[in-house]
Amino acid sequence: MVFPVYASANEVGGPAGHTYAVVLVRAGVEVLPALRSIRFSGWVAREPADGWLAVVAAAGAGTVAAGRRGVIGVGEVLAGLGAPVLALRVLSDRQLAIVAWAEGEEALRYVSDPSREPGADEDVLDMTYGDENAHVLAALCDRPDAGDDLAEVLGEELDPEYTIESERLGRVSRLLGLPTWLVAIPSLPRDIPTGPSRRDWTRLGAGVPGLPGRLTGWVVNVVRKRRPPPPAVTDAPRGSSGMDPWLM
Repeated sequence: MVFPVYASANEVGGPAGHTYAVVLVRAGVEVLPALRSIRFSGWVAREPADGWLAVVAAAGAGTVAAGRRGVIGVGEVLAGLGAPVLALRVLSDRQLAIVAWAEGEEALRYVSDPSREPGADEDVLDMTYGDENAHVLAALCDRPDAGDDLAEVLGEELDPEYTIESERLGRVSRLLGLPTWLVAIPSLPRDIPTGPSRRDWTRLGAGVPGLPGRLTGWVVNVVRKRRPPPPAVTDAPRGSSGMDPWLM
């Protein structure tokens, strides 16, 4: 598997990578009406892969739907359809976030490094959040026997000098039976290597398909860029701040 990686002048000490996000919905439900109702911008797979229908956000870490919804907010809406849903987000290949829903309720939330969250306070620690939910995630994906291995993958502290979060997502995908081409979705709107071609996607711009949607999406995106979505996690572990009163 070849992971899409490029250098970044803003990153120091190791390879930098893409930011991308996708919602996976268990096959069998119709998602387009819900996505149009929230004026979603991105791509919707026309056919499921490995039992999941993919919905790719146009702006991986940004607002992609009405109501300041990022990929997690979109996942929450689609979870209301009743099927299992996963929201996956890779941030500059320095952070992996996973949120899952079952029967319309949030089942778990995982962030590999909360300190990488945009706007995170300086005292937020770089320790994993939610990796204890690995067995819940494995069961939701009908892979209960993968729970122990998944816990090890989610809890691993990656060396940023040599490893990117797309590699972690690739390992998670193989353990859970998810489409292995998820790490290549930044290739859209071109064909995805080892995955669907561009003809296999429906593109929406603010809920509108086709060329009108591209124009509408471009206009709406100007406003959405100024209104980022909520962070993936707000109760991340924090270090102590200020001076120890016993030292005063």
